[in-house]
Amino acid sequence: MSRSLAAASLVASLMAAGLAGCAVGPDYVQPRPVLPERFHGQSQLDQRQAAADADLVRWWEGFGDPQLTRVVTLALAQNLDLARAAARVTQAQAGVGAANAALLPIGSVSGQAARAYQSVETPLGRILDSRPGFDRHGSAYELNGNASWELDIFGGLRREREAAIAEYQASQAGAVAARLAVAAQTADLYIALRGLQARLVIARDQVRTRQDLLATVRLLNGKGLAADLQVSQAEGALAQAQATIPELEQGLDAARNALDVMLGSPAGTDAARLADAEVPIAPGIAGIGAPADLLQRRPDLIVAERHLAASNARIGAAMAEYYPKLSLSGLIGNATSVSAGQLFSGGASQAAGVVGLRWRLFDFGRIDAQIRLARGQEAEMLAAYRLAVLQAGEDVENALTALVKREAQAAVLAQGVDALRRARGASFAAYQKGVVSLIEVLQADENLLRASDAQVQARTGSARAAVGAFKALGGGWSPDAETIPRDQQSASMWKRSGE
Repeated sequence: MSRSLAAASLVASLMAAGLAGCAVGPDYVQPRPVLPERFHGQSQLDQRQAAADADLVRWWEGFGDPQLTRVVTLALAQNLDLARAAARVTQAQAGVGAANAALLPIGSVSGQAARAYQSVETPLGRILDSRPGFDRHGSAYELNGNASWELDIFGGLRREREAAIAEYQASQAGAVAARLAVAAQTADLYIALRGLQARLVIARDQVRTRQDLLATVRLLNGKGLAADLQVSQAEGALAQAQATIPELEQGLDAARNALDVMLGSPAGTDAARLADAEVPIAPGIAGIGAPADLLQRRPDLIVAERHLAASNARIGAAMAEYYPKLSLSGLIGNATSVSAGQLFSGGASQAAGVVGLRWRLFDFGRIDAQIRLARGQEAEMLAAYRLAVLQAGEDVENALTALVKREAQAAVLAQGVDALRRARGASFAAYQKGVVSLIEVLQADENLLRASDAQVQARTGSARAAVGAFKALGGGWSPDAETIPRDQQSASMWKRSGE
């Protein structure tokens, strides 16, 4: 009885030490990058005039284009990159399950039944055969329950679990980042497609204008009022205008095909049905926030920070190899060589208990190398996180500047297009009266075409810059809505990392 009490006391002490022991290695502290209080381009953005503001969570609806909303919604439901991201989350979740299981006891049941026929031509067989009543036939039956448990006294397994949870959270944030990227890329492709359609409209209008000019020149030539040279000039100008159309059509087809792939459809199935429409107007941006808000709004920064947390936990897992590892294992069951009916008799019962010890006493050089490797990986992840924060701020600043400047360019070009349209009409009327030459008419045509095309490109660029700004700001999800779900264990760790 005393030995049983002593064994129970030892097991209880080891279990208490395993549950209450501190995990070796550095505890994770989330870095706090030094960021400015506001974006440099925010003052210019505040002066910008927009019809309405778009909410960051569903910013694509702020463009007021039902077709844009439709294609983005379809892409978020059907895009295959999002399916891949979801599969990566499932894989990381399995890693958390394996890390949790490593902290729990392992149990198994084993059994066997054997029938043997002993040879009498072996040394053992000759000895047994010399005994009276020896039976060359033998049977053995055994049924056991086994259990084992590694006591995580120094926290190596707990550090591995911390790393697995952080990687799981990184995969969840990566899935959100993929969602934001798909929404932005779909909207960008849609706006680019609309821009190409608008440029094609201008090019085709120019072709019709030059066809009318050629008809007028030929009429005047027939009356002897225009030289053959002018007819050739008008024909060359028409061919030049017609030559711009195939290139634009090629770009439009490529944009349609790319949009179809974003929607998870074969190329040429959906986007080709999009009728010509105006380039959507960029909305205002509500709730731009401060640069520090990017740390919570941009899921790619959350991914980098969670990778850093995982690398920090792996340092502790490597350091735990300095210390001994204790394990408990036990067996309880029955065994008999008489008959199966005797398997569960009192005499057939058997039990065993083992306390195991493993200690890498003469392997500290290799452990030192593993710790240096883990620390080097953490340093790499820290630099990657800091760089990601700087690049996120750069993305926002560039996008805000592009949005404001492209809109200003489009406004100036709109005034120029109006003036050049009047100049072109005046030059054509003057040519019909013989006041100016055909060269001046063609020059006015060319100026109007270039200005109109540049205006459409500027409008398209400003709308695409707005998409880039929403993406750079982390628009498309709400951190407060728990878009990145977390279980109880990972949520507690997430909280600790921000303390």
